Amino acid sequence: MHVETPPASANGPSGPPVRVAARDVTRRYGAGDTAVDALRGVSLAVEEGQLTAVMGPSGSGKSTLMHILAGLDRPSEGQVWIDSTEIGQLGDAELTALRRAHVGFIFQFFNLLPMLTAGENVSLPLELAGANGDRAWVDELIERVGLAARRDHRPSELSGGQQQRVAIARALVSRPTVVFADEPTGNLDSSTSAEILELLRHSVDAYGQTTVMVTHDANAAAVADRVLFLADGRIVREIGRCSARDVLAVLEEVSRG
Repeated sequence: MHVETPPASANGPSGPPVRVAARDVTRRYGAGDTAVDALRGVSLAVEEGQLTAVMGPSGSGKSTLMHILAGLDRPSEGQVWIDSTEIGQLGDAELTALRRAHVGFIFQFFNLLPMLTAGENVSLPLELAGANGDRAWVDELIERVGLAARRDHRPSELSGGQQQRVAIARALVSRPTVVFADEPTGNLDSSTSAEILELLRHSVDAYGQTTVMVTHDANAAAVADRVLFLADGRIVREIGRCSARDVLAVLEEVSRG
């Protein structure tokens, strides 16, 4: 039996391993004359320790791509790998187990459990996995995100920025293969957004955390190692780390078609 393998490192055999990959991914909604392709043959590879931003005009397929890469949705065609596992071959229970072991999520609206304290929200992935976890690691994360004095507060007692800090620590606590961040600054003011982006960048630089971030914010994309631009369900441009002004210029060009 022929076994498909994920794309190799962009930097050759000696480069960092690929942690997330897609090959010829299409996502089709509907059928016949009313079918709509949200993604049209997307291929990409995200190496370990890399922060990749995904941008594009509304309706370009950004969120669909993230959901498929994270195993929250399945492609109509094509293949997706997380940590060298082709997730299309997995059943629902296996896919849930893989996400729990390998994937962390950061959402625009935080998605914290309101009855739990900040510290309990951070530790939740370890509890769900049946792991006692490393208490020193939990404490380090809570300290790193600046919430040591607020760890016993519930989400309703925290600001939006503090809630997102909790969400970041929660995403990192299980040391996942990849963190997916969906518009992580979309519900925050500019000053708080800058602090959250600094935390995301730090998680990559200090912990080697592979991260994929969907964003409409050029300032967010500017902290990434690379930026992929989608239009009409296809990756149409890729640039390396650059200024927010350069990101906006490319986004405007892509949006014009």
